[in-house]
Amino acid sequence: MAQRSLGRNISQVGSRSPRSTSLPWDRVVLSVVIPVYNEISTVEKLLRQVREVPLDLDVVVVDDGSTDGTGDLLVGLREELIDQLCMHEKNLGKGAALRTGFERVKGDIVVVQDADLEYDPHELPFLMEPILSGKADAVYGSRFLGGPHRVLLFWHSVGNRLLTLLSNILTDVNLTDMETCYKMVRTDLLRSLPLSTKRFGIEPELTARLAQAGARIYELPISYHGRSYSEGKKIGWKDGVSALGWILKCNLCHPPVPQWAPPANDPWDEVGRVIEEGDSLTGSDENGLPGPATNPR
Repeated sequence: MAQRSLGRNISQVGSRSPRSTSLPWDRVVLSVVIPVYNEISTVEKLLRQVREVPLDLDVVVVDDGSTDGTGDLLVGLREELIDQLCMHEKNLGKGAALRTGFERVKGDIVVVQDADLEYDPHELPFLMEPILSGKADAVYGSRFLGGPHRVLLFWHSVGNRLLTLLSNILTDVNLTDMETCYKMVRTDLLRSLPLSTKRFGIEPELTARLAQAGARIYELPISYHGRSYSEGKKIGWKDGVSALGWILKCNLCHPPVPQWAPPANDPWDEVGRVIEEGDSLTGSDENGLPGPATNPR
């Protein structure tokens, strides 16, 4: 696998606001997990935008059984733009694609990135700051906190708000946008969460598991460039009904979720990096669990 991002000079370009120079931007790796299904018209442009982000990146793309030639396109782009490419023989759903990607990430922090150009990857450094500064374990990019957005699909936004309200009632957190694509989570925390959803139920499931683990969740405003159905938007009212069921199931009938406590040393701290690299030599952490893979530096 070609190592394109590691060791680059980290600049201010592409961030939403001036980035704190006191944070360890040059010691953290961000895994960007991109589930793809029939996005031949947008995925290459999205990948090039991701590669413009001034961070050390581990780009993990999961083609979820595309039938429009997207898979062949991704194979052609693999050496230039993709660190890890996974292929599902048939469409299994967004949740299944994300879980495939989550299993393969090599970064310290993980974020979900859709391939449809609705979300701007240049805002990813902005979302990382609460995690790097020790304030958050997960960060959600909210479309409803005042960021610039395309005016589109009123009833779709109403549905999102109702789903978020029900999720908040059951999780006792006060999110404004539970269904957002931009969910950024520490890798060590993400690996502790029991996830099983195959389709769009992954959004309420991930939110429920983070709340059940006691994770510190931040929300930040993001821009949003929504698509119409004629432009290729896939999620519909049936997915909303399904999400209702998943919200109830994930919050009322869930497996044990380990309580989360931030480690004494973060992987991107100098001390934490030494500990992590020592664990990777043995292939396990202090609990005997498989340790996170690390990118060579």
